[in-house]
Order: sequence, then C-alpha cells, then structure tokens
Amino acid sequence: MKRAFIKWIVDRDVQMLLSSFLAADCDLWRRIHKGINMAFKGEDHLDSLPLPVQRMHLIQVDSVQRWMEDLKLMTDCECMCILQSKPISAEKDEQNELILSSQYSTSDNLQLLLKRAWIISTELTKIAQKLEKNRWQRVHSMTVRVNCHVRSMINEYNAFTRSSSEEMNQLEKLLIDKCSEFTAFTERCIQIEDEQMLRSMKSCINETLTTVAQYFGQLIELVLTHEAQNLLRQIESSDSVYITESAINSLFSLTQEGTHLCRIIAKEGGVVALFKICRQDYFRCLYPQTLRTLASICCVEEGMHQLEKVDGILCLADILTDNTHSEATHAEAAAVIAQITSPHLTFTQHLSSFLENMEEIVTALVKLCQEASSGEVFLLASAALANITFFDTMACEMLLQLNAMKILLAACSDKHIVDTPYSRDQVVTILANMSVLDQCASEIIQGNGVQLLMEMLFERSSSGNSAEVAACERVQQKSAVTLARLSRDPEVADAAVKLSCIPRLIKLCRSPTERNNSDSVLVACLAALRRLAVMSPEGLEDSDFQQLVKPRLVDSFLLCTNMEESFV
Repeated sequence: MKRAFIKWIVDRDVQMLLSSFLAADCDLWRRIHKGINMAFKGEDHLDSLPLPVQRMHLIQVDSVQRWMEDLKLMTDCECMCILQSKPISAEKDEQNELILSSQYSTSDNLQLLLKRAWIISTELTKIAQKLEKNRWQRVHSMTVRVNCHVRSMINEYNAFTRSSSEEMNQLEKLLIDKCSEFTAFTERCIQIEDEQMLRSMKSCINETLTTVAQYFGQLIELVLTHEAQNLLRQIESSDSVYITESAINSLFSLTQEGTHLCRIIAKEGGVVALFKICRQDYFRCLYPQTLRTLASICCVEEGMHQLEKVDGILCLADILTDNTHSEATHAEAAAVIAQITSPHLTFTQHLSSFLENMEEIVTALVKLCQEASSGEVFLLASAALANITFFDTMACEMLLQLNAMKILLAACSDKHIVDTPYSRDQVVTILANMSVLDQCASEIIQGNGVQLLMEMLFERSSSGNSAEVAACERVQQKSAVTLARLSRDPEVADAAVKLSCIPRLIKLCRSPTERNNSDSVLVACLAALRRLAVMSPEGLEDSDFQQLVKPRLVDSFLLCTNMEESFV
C-alpha cells in the first residue's frame, strides 16, 4: 500500500499533491451479511462524521443492556424450539400477542421487526458456514432456530400491522413452508451416516437455503415498503400536526436503518411528500424534523433525483433566505444542502438548479455562520459552505466578496461556536479551497489567519475517539496545505516564519506521534516546509535542509516514515 502511495506522489509535483489531499473525508452498522440477497442493508451514513455532511450520533450502549434487550428474542426462540412451534392454546397465544403489541408504538414495532430480521439473516449466514464444514448437527439445530424466528417475526408483525396484502400473505406462507421443508431436510441428514450420500445432498440443501434467503429478503422488502407507504399516506392525508409529526419521526427512524430503506422511501414518494410539508405554513413547526428526514433520504441517488424533480433546491433557498424561520429550521436546511453537495457523492452533477440558486444559498449560509448561536448550527452551516467550495469554483469568489474569510476567522476565536475539531475541519477546508485565489492572502493577513493556521498544526484529540482523531488529522493536513498555498505571497510566508511555523512543520515531519502516524499529514507538511524554505532558507538547520527539503519528495517521505522504526 505504501509503495503504491509513494509511486503516486512521485508522478506529481507539489501543487498537484497538495490538491489531491483536499477531498473531504467521510456516511450505520451493517445488518445483513455478505452472501445473502437481503432486502435491507446498513451502511456507514452519518458518521463519518461525521460529517461535513451529517451530524454525528454517538451511541453508547452498555453490553448488559443490549443483552437484556435481545434476551426476549432469544428466549422466545428457545421456547418455540421446545414446543415444536405449537402454541399450547390458540386463544391464550393471541391474547399474549395483543398485549405485547399494545405496549409499543409503530416505530418500536418496526425496530423489533428489524432486530428479528437481523438475527435471522445472521443465522442464515452461520448455517451456510456450518454447511461448508459438514457440521450437520449444528446445521439442523440452527435451521430449527431460524424456523422459529421466522414464525415469531411473522406473528409479531401481523399482531401490530393494520392490514396486509395478498402478496404478503402468499410470501409468508411460502417462507414458512420452505423453512419447514428445510428443517425436515436437515433432520433427515443427521440420521444418515453415509458421508458420500450426505455430500450428494449438500447441493440440494444449499439450494433450499438460497430459496429461504430469497423469500425472506422479498418478505422484508415488502414489509418495509408497506410500512413506508403507510407513513407517507399519513403525512400526505392528515391535517393533524400531532399525527403528521409522529409519522415524520417514524419515517426518520427508518432512514437511520440504512441506505436501502432510504431508497425504498424515496421510490415511494417520500421526498415529494416531505417537500409538500415544507411548502405549507400550517406545518412550520414541523420544518426542522421534516428537513432532517430529507437530509437522510438524500444520501441516495433516488432521493436526489426526486429532490430535483420537485424543485427542492428552490424550496431550500426560500427557507434559508426567509428571516421569519427559526434558527433550527435554517440549520436543518443547511444540513440538507451539506448532504446534497457532498464531494463524496457521485450523483450530484445533475443538480443544475443548484447553480441557479447558489448565490442566494451561499449568502444565507454565510449569514447563518455569522449569527450562529451554538456550535452545532455553525457546524452545519460551515459544512454546507465547505462542500459548496468543492461543488463549484465560483463559490470561492462569492465567499471572498461576502467577507466570509473575516467571518470564519472571527468565529474561530469564539470557543463556544467553533468548539470541536469537526467545526475547525470545515473552516480550514474553506480556507484551503479559497487560498487558490490571489486576493485571499491579504484577507488572511488582516484577519490574523496565519496565527490560526499555526494553532491548527497543533490540533490534537482530547478524547481519543477514532472519529475525532481522524478530524484532527484532517485539520493538521489542510492547515499545512493552506500554508503551502498562501506562502507564495512573501507577506504570508514572512508571517509564518515569524510565528515559528517551520519548527512545527519539522516536528510534524520527524515525529510520527505528533501527526498520529498520518501519511497525508506528512506529505502536506513536507510540501509546506519546502515552500517556506524557498522564502526563508535561513530558518532551517543544515540537517533539516539536507533531509527534508533538498531530496526528492519521495525520499524525504521514506526517511520520515522510517523514523518510527527501532533498530535497537
């Protein structure tokens, strides 16, 4: 990996190298295992966050608490195994199911369904693994367990759903029948001692397992589509703020389960329905929740296409420029802008309407940054601006005209507003992209920006959290890139030298722990050091010049990456 990286940087000059490291780093835990064609998948969507694009949600669940939550699912299964899936009393069983379903809301019931589905998919994957190892006894016991889980899942869903289609009933019957057939098949296998005969039966078992997985996937797809349709029907038809709010919150919960659910919601008209809410003054109090849900749906291409079709960009521009809306509404609109302009999405090029409204949007976002009352609001607004500077080069010129540089630098001095490495990551991304403009140097000098860039070279994580550590690396890397670009101006280079940037850059190059062993930070620092050395060669000792400046960049890179090795 490192050799490939080294070869890559040799083929480019310093300026190309600097630009290559400016792409923003990014999208839930994976629910369905590889090899099974399931109908829903989890994907790393907000995280990243990370987020120049989305807010980070830190979920800390105690392992005992998680075990207690899952305990009911597992004990239900074991009880059903013992009872051979036959209830003692139909009437009592129905009563218990009704009591169980009445304790939970629609959102809770869907979460229970998704948990059960995740367990089933995991079991199916394990069955395939055990089958490969010819562990027939384990295959049979796990098949019985899957059979019970499938029946429990169907019973639980039918207990809380208001209606089910004929297609769903047929799929349920097909899945139950195929699971029963699978269980009977594996039971015969454990009674056979002839290894050759067992090997000949393996292909039939694999085929049955595949069919079970396909039926299961189709049923889950149908169930989730049905629930999405019900929620969207409530949103479109209800005049009650309470009912509409409940439906939107349930829809948002579904979007957090992965990109496949976002695709289902988008295909069923979720983006259209939510923008209808955003165009009705009657539902103004629901704008923040609605926009938050839209931001989640627009992480998939289907959502983006729907947004373009309903003139969603124009609606977002209207919301951002309307001063009668609350700051929370403006912040959530900024989050949608950040999502749809993410440089990591490959399907943003069709947003032609964005260019038509870009000036109004950029102006409103700069104002939101200036007037932000909290760190989260500033983070969302600055993330949107950072992504827009990647989205179109005209944005940098607009930001310069709007005095955005001065506003961002001033915000960084307020520790209540720019209070995390994630916010500083957005600010330095904007500065780095704006630094290609010649006029930017004077703005940096006037706003004491060189001092800020110097401070960012010392960015370190206080918590040790992996996402925060990655954000700190990006801050160090981009601040070095910005210094390298701006140091073509003698005044900026002189200010950087006076602020002792050169010693700090040398330390980042020579000490892997200072840069958290990041190769991208190393390359950016080497490039910045070489640029400053041209302007102020007297600031380097001879050994630093001979090792970090004079050799080819790749040789200096190799030297610095090998410094962490011990030859004692």
